[in-house]
Amino acid sequence: MDTAAAALPAFVALLLLSPWPLLGSAQGQFSAGGCTFDDGPGVCDYHQDLYDDFEWVHVSAQEPHYLPPEMPQGSYMIVDSSDHDPGEKARLQLPTMKENDTHCIDFSYLLYSQKGLNPGTLNILVRVNKGPLANPIWNVTGFTGRDWLRAELAVSTFWPNEYQVIFEAEVSGGRSGYIAIDDIQVLSYPCDKSPHFLRLGDVEVNAGQNATFQCIATGRDAVHNKLWLQRRNGEDIPVAQTKNINHRRFAASFRLQEVTKTDQDLYRCVTQSERGSGVSNFAQLIVREPPRPIAPPQLLGVGPTYLLIQLNANSIIGDGPIILKEVEYRMTSGSWTETHAVNAPTYKLWHLDPDTEYEIRVLLTRPGEGGTGLPGPPLITRTKCAEPMRTPKTLKIAEIQARRIAVDWESLGYNITRCHTFNVTICYHYFHGHNESKADCLDMDPKAPQHVVNHLPPYTNVSLKMILTNPEGRKESEETIIQTDEDVPGPVPVSSLQGTSFENKIFLNWKEPLDPNGIITQYEVSYSSIRSFDPAVPVAGPPQTVSNLWNSTHHVFMHLHPGTTYQFFIRASTVKGFGPATAINVTTNISAPTLPDYEGVDASLNETATTITVLLRPAQAKGAPISAYQIVVEELHPHRTKREARAMECYQVPVTYQNAMNGGAPYYFAAELPPGNLPEPAPFTVGDNRTYQGFWNPPLAPRKGYNIYFQAMSSVEKETKTQCVRIATKAAATEEPEVIPDPAKQTDRVVKIAGISAGILVFILLLLVVILIVKKSKLAKKRKDALGNTRQEMTHMVNAMDRSYADQSTLHAEDPLSITFMDQHNFSPRLPNDPLVPTAVLGRKHVYHGDNNSFFAISYL
Repeated sequence: MDTAAAALPAFVALLLLSPWPLLGSAQGQFSAGGCTFDDGPGVCDYHQDLYDDFEWVHVSAQEPHYLPPEMPQGSYMIVDSSDHDPGEKARLQLPTMKENDTHCIDFSYLLYSQKGLNPGTLNILVRVNKGPLANPIWNVTGFTGRDWLRAELAVSTFWPNEYQVIFEAEVSGGRSGYIAIDDIQVLSYPCDKSPHFLRLGDVEVNAGQNATFQCIATGRDAVHNKLWLQRRNGEDIPVAQTKNINHRRFAASFRLQEVTKTDQDLYRCVTQSERGSGVSNFAQLIVREPPRPIAPPQLLGVGPTYLLIQLNANSIIGDGPIILKEVEYRMTSGSWTETHAVNAPTYKLWHLDPDTEYEIRVLLTRPGEGGTGLPGPPLITRTKCAEPMRTPKTLKIAEIQARRIAVDWESLGYNITRCHTFNVTICYHYFHGHNESKADCLDMDPKAPQHVVNHLPPYTNVSLKMILTNPEGRKESEETIIQTDEDVPGPVPVSSLQGTSFENKIFLNWKEPLDPNGIITQYEVSYSSIRSFDPAVPVAGPPQTVSNLWNSTHHVFMHLHPGTTYQFFIRASTVKGFGPATAINVTTNISAPTLPDYEGVDASLNETATTITVLLRPAQAKGAPISAYQIVVEELHPHRTKREARAMECYQVPVTYQNAMNGGAPYYFAAELPPGNLPEPAPFTVGDNRTYQGFWNPPLAPRKGYNIYFQAMSSVEKETKTQCVRIATKAAATEEPEVIPDPAKQTDRVVKIAGISAGILVFILLLLVVILIVKKSKLAKKRKDALGNTRQEMTHMVNAMDRSYADQSTLHAEDPLSITFMDQHNFSPRLPNDPLVPTAVLGRKHVYHGDNNSFFAISYL
């Protein structure tokens, strides 16, 4: 809203519409603002509106025009509706005028159409103090004829206000005809044929109240005219009441219900009759907002029964002045409200309840009806708690279990706690186990009639007491001692379980549970086999159970299978039952394999000077599968005692023949056989000169005596058991034995002979090449002769080598066991295909085999 327009003291306009023809041209002297349009509107300081849709057109009497001949002659302003769209407007603005007394404006107009249609509407608007355009104060619509009609506008203004009259032509939907104006006069005297309103005053009310405008008009019989209150930016308001003051004056009342800030605007009274219309000046409706504090009260002090506040009423929303301050407070949980008038910046509220939440607001009042504003923002605060009235009554034990105690007590109301925020705490302490003590306090639900203390140790004296606490103090009950019930015991400690293994029994001992939870009555041990190294042992049998008295914490389990893992479950018991079991796995030791009984039975099948063939029979596994069979040869010495048939000690350390000869051991391992090689009884030749799993089985010395032992070995993880039996004895030979060449010495000789033979062959080949070059011309014949000579030379060489080898081969006159078969060529007796091993004796010649002696074999061929 424009400020100048809002401050407008008064603007009064009376408009008289008189439907009489204009008899002549302008009469009397025109004052400033009038115009006859003889020389156009510009001379009169009239202007076209810059923001309308089209322009008014000037018609001059001195110039030809396109108008129909029935249109009036002369100069005037006109609008042709047929040239424009419906709803388009053209505005012609008069100069701004300032008058300080009542005056009258009259003008001529016509609305004409050849077919009698509606050409549009002519509106008269008045802009006050250059403000926004209000609704038209006068208008005429429809066909009025071809003659000029006259209308009057009575205007009363008061300095320093100014106004501007605007003629507006609006095209109708018919788009046919003309709208014209002419001879505008501004007269310095009032109009006398229409009523006019006295000055309308401003109205001020508080928001939410009813506003009343009262308009007073002068004129004959004006009380019967149509009346309404026109809002500059809004809808019209009908008249509420009218009454005559005298025969020439009447009053009209207009009411606006429960106005708000949005109703604040300029209003004017309008009356209309058959002789014309009257319009009052604009008056302002001023709506005041009742004051309301911006900030809530400030809390200065608090106690159990009082609150001290500061009003904070200096910063407000709304309009002053403030004539009254009040404090409104209530319990936030209640429905009642109390209001106290306050004449100081601070205020103290007394006689309040402890630990109660209050809502406090401030009310402010300005002059006028409805001047009390809405309550300000609330201060929500709480009074302090008071100390509890008394201690809780003695605890009542409702239920005792092994690990919990249920306690009952009286319901604690506000009259006892004196505080809505309080804690009910149960404190307990006890001694348990090995001088272990525990003390703790538990917060309980104050509304629950029964409270439970959980996680207590069984079979323990527990001391209980209850504590009632609020922020201002505490009260404690007397102490009560209760013993918890027994429970099933805890598990036997895993660290205390110890198992000692034997081949067919296990000794198991343990300790009492760390948490007996009562008196131990017995122990129960269940056990069963879960796996075995021996596949023949059944492990799917049902578990077995033994029971021990409370003071027996060990047991020996007999008649078990060797090499078998047993799982033991041990649990303790009280009168409440068995506790959880503790498991331990213990494996029995494996047993040595069982060999067939060779006592009184000669296992020898065949015997030569250097070998003995025995019958090997498979052993029976006990607790673990057979890992290997071993053949052990023990040399018999005259000064040594014969091994007895008692429980003999087997040969645990494997010794090869070479290590036995170097270290002077009385025995050596002739062979090691995988268990798969002996599924059933089979013969084996001791001294067959072969290698078995890295052990060389050399020929036996004919003049030596030997014991032959058969061993079966079982080995699992880090445990090995061996069983052995003597299966044969080979006595020393009394006759001259057949000489067996020393393989080590013969190897050196053969190598030397082989080197000599190779050198001879190379020399012969070189000689042949020389002969071929010299006798190139007789190549064919000399080649044949050379080949014949070569064959003869090779035959003599072979015979010479045979005689040399026969001389070098000597009989073994010494003990064969004293012969070492290791030479400077790194000979290894563990390889079955070692070179230069005698495989047969043919008279005085010996046949050898091996990759390194292939050339020697060729020489024999």
